[in-house]
Amino acid sequence: MIKHFLTFEKNIADLEGKIEDLKHISSNSDLNIAEEIGKLQNKVADELTDTYSNLNPWQKVQVARHPDRPQFQDVIEHLIDGYLSLGGDRLFGNDNALTGGVGYFRGKKVLLVGIDKGKNTNDRILRNFGMARPEGYRKAIRLMELANRFNLPILSFIDTAGAYPGKGAEERGQAQAIASCVDACLKLSTPMISTILGEGGSGGAIALTSGNVILMFEHSIFSVISPEGCASILWRDASKANEAAKALKLTANDMKKLNIIDEIIQEPLGGAHRDYKKSLTLLGDSIELQLNELLKLDPQELKIIKQNKYLKIT
Repeated sequence: MIKHFLTFEKNIADLEGKIEDLKHISSNSDLNIAEEIGKLQNKVADELTDTYSNLNPWQKVQVARHPDRPQFQDVIEHLIDGYLSLGGDRLFGNDNALTGGVGYFRGKKVLLVGIDKGKNTNDRILRNFGMARPEGYRKAIRLMELANRFNLPILSFIDTAGAYPGKGAEERGQAQAIASCVDACLKLSTPMISTILGEGGSGGAIALTSGNVILMFEHSIFSVISPEGCASILWRDASKANEAAKALKLTANDMKKLNIIDEIIQEPLGGAHRDYKKSLTLLGDSIELQLNELLKLDPQELKIIKQNKYLKIT
């Protein structure tokens, strides 16, 4: 059973609760429990279909932030073999929100970088709730330059509300680190595929999504600012985040229409958090197809295609 239900999933939560109650009824009951459970499961499927086929932008934001969505650490566990983590920026320290290393993706040696929000309270604190500091972005630059030197394809995975806005991060050059990371992505002569797993927020996300191909899960979001932040600036009222989400055009469908991203990865019924293993399999299939196409191109072609891709964005 799903542990975390979103505010718009009340009917689904009630039905799931009834299913759990029936499962605990004694086998001596006169009720045909299996039949009743089957009926309720059908109702859950119908509710999920109705609900998730009509999500508004603000509801998409909530799904993108669901704590059980697949994260970078899940990608490593289910799609990568022989992963070796590489840490440190060789300047200040190691960032735990933005991590990376080398491994094998379906037989191909790749370099990976990604941002994790964390799985539980301790993990979230360790990873600063997915908000990377300057040393994280400088680590990413170091790793991408390493991949470029050895002709390794780069796979990046993003789930962040944005880069950490703290005083220390600003003092250590947060803006410069992000800008340099974007610049490093654009200068690569090796293939780079970026995937937005959940929340792609602000420059903290853009720093790792300036590659050849950008993939986006169906219910993920990509925006220059969070809806709450936008509402606070425009209306000085964070409670208007619902309106801001609509205005920001932050859904995967919006991004595809604007030619910001290249492919939308469909999620299982009810969102990726309901079946993250299936979601990761679908993700792996999409990455494999895109990577095989990019590997056919020489370094100069990769640079020209990437240049044209971003010049066309208006």
